[in-house]
Amino acid sequence: MKEGKLAAILGPSGSGKSTLVRSIAGFVRPESGEIFLGDRNITHEKPELRNTAMVFQNYALWPHMTVYQNIAYGLKLRKKSQGEIEQKVRWALELVDLPGLEERYPTQMSGGQQQRVALARALVVDPEILLLDEPLSNLDAKIRYRLRFEIKKLQKRLNITTIYITHDQEEALSIADQVILLNDGLIQQDDTPEAIYSRPRVKKLMIKLT
Repeated sequence: MKEGKLAAILGPSGSGKSTLVRSIAGFVRPESGEIFLGDRNITHEKPELRNTAMVFQNYALWPHMTVYQNIAYGLKLRKKSQGEIEQKVRWALELVDLPGLEERYPTQMSGGQQQRVALARALVVDPEILLLDEPLSNLDAKIRYRLRFEIKKLQKRLNITTIYITHDQEEALSIADQVILLNDGLIQQDDTPEAIYSRPRVKKLMIKLT
């Protein structure tokens, strides 16, 4: 995929989408093949050395930590100074439109707000690649519709290379620069959203995803 673009990996449940993105993050070791980030082979690198960041379907926020502490967590692991941490956390909260909520706990927030915190936590470490594993699937339709375009707006603003996992055809086609259609662990089509929609190679699969 091209640097600075958003690629959606689209496929039904069990097609291998999450396994693929977790392999890129380093949480799953691939049985074969290699993973390159630019010119660097990261197949056997530890997750913390890959400079990737992941947003999960269930947010994966620490419930005993405040919003500030959740967002700052990755920066502390990278041994950033307190001044830089405070500056970056404020920047991230502004970025996801949650200024002033740094002392709240995840349980005091809506699902949409929690997902914004998870996104801020991922972006604050300035990753080379952002991995989104069905980030909106736990939200109701109205919030999901709004957040998908906010994610795309942020991705373009930051020019960050992004992989977006989804089983929602409309979601993939509306925000992606590139759509990779996956089924049974195999790429069925890799094309622009327009081509995937108008000239699908596997029509039965697209109908299944509708």
